Amino acid sequence: MPRINRRAMLASAAAATFVAPARAAMRSKTALPADRDFTGKSVLVTGCSSGFGRLTAELLARQGAKVFATMRGLPRAEADQLRILALNERLNLHVIEIDVISDKQVADGVAEAEMINGGPIDVLVNNAGIGITSPVEVQDMEATRLIFETNVFGAHRMARAVLPGMRKKGAGQIIQISSQLGRVISPYSGHYSATKFALEAMSEQLAYELVPHKIDVSIIEPGGYPTKVWVNRNAYTTALKERAEAVHADGYPQQVARMGMEDGSGRSNDPMDVAHAIAGLIALPPGTRPLRLPVSPGNKPQVPINEVTARVQTDWLGGSPAVGPLVRAVHQR
Repeated sequence: MPRINRRAMLASAAAATFVAPARAAMRSKTALPADRDFTGKSVLVTGCSSGFGRLTAELLARQGAKVFATMRGLPRAEADQLRILALNERLNLHVIEIDVISDKQVADGVAEAEMINGGPIDVLVNNAGIGITSPVEVQDMEATRLIFETNVFGAHRMARAVLPGMRKKGAGQIIQISSQLGRVISPYSGHYSATKFALEAMSEQLAYELVPHKIDVSIIEPGGYPTKVWVNRNAYTTALKERAEAVHADGYPQQVARMGMEDGSGRSNDPMDVAHAIAGLIALPPGTRPLRLPVSPGNKPQVPINEVTARVQTDWLGGSPAVGPLVRAVHQR
């Protein structure tokens, strides 16, 4: 139990450190904190057209990092805006096309970033993700494949693409953007929790396996934030609703009627919290970064779950000669 308490204290202290500057950033988007210098650090961020990805790319570039901001569907206005921003502010920021559901675009995009960087990427931020909301029975296979391809297989593709270079270098960091719903479950949220649970499990396993290679893996678990994810989610959900079969939809009339009508605008949390959490994780010394970091100024229902699972993992496998050192190295930070 003392080990778990130390880990929880580290996460709580880190979260408090990240959220404070976020409040200042909320008051002035152009006056971002300059308390960190990431000069010489290369960071690839997926899903940078809006939301957490866009804010993270801007923040880290302003703090000196060489940022590879990736997004799908180029050319697009969001990419042009980022390029103009980089020119105007003289930021070391490069926009690269990557759709995380495409094997070729992932391979080509990471290769382009490594070529520009002159070597392996230091940090991968797996931010790209989607939501499709409905009762599970209503989720057809088209929706199911798309959300797993994006939220789980996409993160897997990206990790596999950067890891050979990181392992060769003997250093690196992967930050996975999960959710509170990666540890707790809300009815009628479709397969969102299923994908985020899978992402959490895959990321924890990666964290263990990458200890010998000195590559840290951390999972950020945001609460609800008002980003464009709600617009995209409504588009995907409306498409599902329009093709839903009555034999399934008829069992959930009230929930189906609300599909495609979610509104995240009522949330007042500042999305910069997540960008600063990512920057804070990068700033921590290697080998000290927590496995899981809840980020939300409000309720964090996953915290006791995280503490219990860490204790169970350590009690179950911590004494194993084969994998015990890996598990202890992750959970004793």
